[in-house]
Amino acid sequence: MKKKSNFFERFSNWATAATGSSAAFILAAATIVIWAVTGPIFHYSETWQLIINTGTTIVTFLMVFLIQKSQNKDSKAIHLKLNELLASHEGTSNRMINIEDLTEEELDHLYKFYRQLSDLAEKENDLTKTHSIDAAEENQQRKSSSRKAIAKPAK
Repeated sequence: MKKKSNFFERFSNWATAATGSSAAFILAAATIVIWAVTGPIFHYSETWQLIINTGTTIVTFLMVFLIQKSQNKDSKAIHLKLNELLASHEGTSNRMINIEDLTEEELDHLYKFYRQLSDLAEKENDLTKTHSIDAAEENQQRKSSSRKAIAKPAK
């Protein structure tokens, strides 16, 4: 299943790992210290200031795109893993697969729905109960009814 990746993919993976390392942080910190120490030598000139400003701007600009590529890949992989779990589990709603394609308004609507489920579970003092979006209200009513029946003493 592993496919040969292109040069940018390999470079991106390498650069993401390299720049996220302790060695990269130490190198960046050492660069700043060296720059600061050389200030008196260059009489804190505009060129001296321009060097650090230009260098950090270029690195930041490139890192934004590198980080975004890495996050996009990670996000896609996580979504695929979650979709697999949703699709393979009998009790889940397949309508939740690929909800990342919904509008912000639709996601807000789902969020409110799940907040309501959480509130219902909290009222019952049982936050461990979960529901499919398709059967949530029915499950909630059934659970509530069965608890009430159990709580009533037999006559």
